[in-house]
Amino acid sequence: MAQALQGIKVLDFSHVVAGPLATHFLALNGAEVTKIEPPAGDPLRNYTLDPGQRGMAPAFAGINAGKESLVLNLKSSSGQQRAKSLAAEADIVVENFRPGVMDRLGLGYDSIRDLNPRVVYCSVSGFGRDNALRGIPAMDQIIQSLSGLMKISGLPGDPAMRVGFPIVDTFSGLLAAFAIQTALVQRERGLAEGQLIDVAMLDATLVMMLSVVNPLLMNGETPQRTGNRGFSRAPTSDTFATAEGEITIGAVEDKQVNALMSIIGLSHLLQEAEFSDRISRAANADALYCKIAEALAARPAKEWETLLHGQGVPAARVQEVQDALDMPHLSDRDLFMDLKDEAGGEQRILNAGYRFATGGPGVKRAAPTLGNHVEIGSSAQSRRTG
Repeated sequence: MAQALQGIKVLDFSHVVAGPLATHFLALNGAEVTKIEPPAGDPLRNYTLDPGQRGMAPAFAGINAGKESLVLNLKSSSGQQRAKSLAAEADIVVENFRPGVMDRLGLGYDSIRDLNPRVVYCSVSGFGRDNALRGIPAMDQIIQSLSGLMKISGLPGDPAMRVGFPIVDTFSGLLAAFAIQTALVQRERGLAEGQLIDVAMLDATLVMMLSVVNPLLMNGETPQRTGNRGFSRAPTSDTFATAEGEITIGAVEDKQVNALMSIIGLSHLLQEAEFSDRISRAANADALYCKIAEALAARPAKEWETLLHGQGVPAARVQEVQDALDMPHLSDRDLFMDLKDEAGGEQRILNAGYRFATGGPGVKRAAPTLGNHVEIGSSAQSRRTG
């Protein structure tokens, strides 16, 4: 069965992560994505410390599979004209330059809309198109800092710490992909001719943090740094050291707490006033945490995980990323794609992370070498234009 976006043409002027990730998800669902790159290429091509991988860094390859690469010098009149001719035929245009750059190049929304009234045009930037911060440079870790994200993890008194991967870029790209597909539905239902989408990374990050932002907005409830303790703040929902490795336990409901305490031999504590219900356990959280930690030190994390699973208690040993990738069931989830690159080598990258019964996500080609395609939909001999 055909994929949902088969036949949809995307012109992608974006670079690094947020914009290319948005078009990556469009490509995974069948869209034809042409990536417009400067003569030096997308900077993400060189995000690697391995000289042998420069030009095709894994970070680049993983979010540009299935796309075509066309090199254009957008500072030249010929490059701008070529870009306009492609935009006139595109369903979607995506860019993540600083606000105003595409307008100066003659490729802003108003100019493209005049050529193509049905275009869905998505701009991704740090702070949005029309406000006092629009010209300030932004990147993932800058937004992590400004949004408060770096101050809600860890323990009270800890230094600020960024999340260990570009979470702002990632969520902004996913939100942009969702907005683009929503705009396509809007267009196809005749509710709009085309659309301008304005995605601000700061806005997206605060939306991503809604579980702590909404209580602050509604009740003035300031987010607390609670380390590995779960969102419930229950001391039975935390990460503990064991005789071998660490384990995270998510006992939140009373039946889960009862099962946990029985398994680790501490059921008697639930008869004591300071641990008898959720409120009292929260008030005496540190004391209960210490008692649970002492009990869990008797066995390895893997053994506790098995025992807890047997009684319906959410639990998982703490793993390295490689350990997670080696879990056998992932191969049955269509999570990985094995693709051939243009030199005949193989690349294994992640798929979309969800499955359809039919016509699901995926691509057949690895990420393109710089300028490897001349026309949309072609595999012509490599050359650069514009």
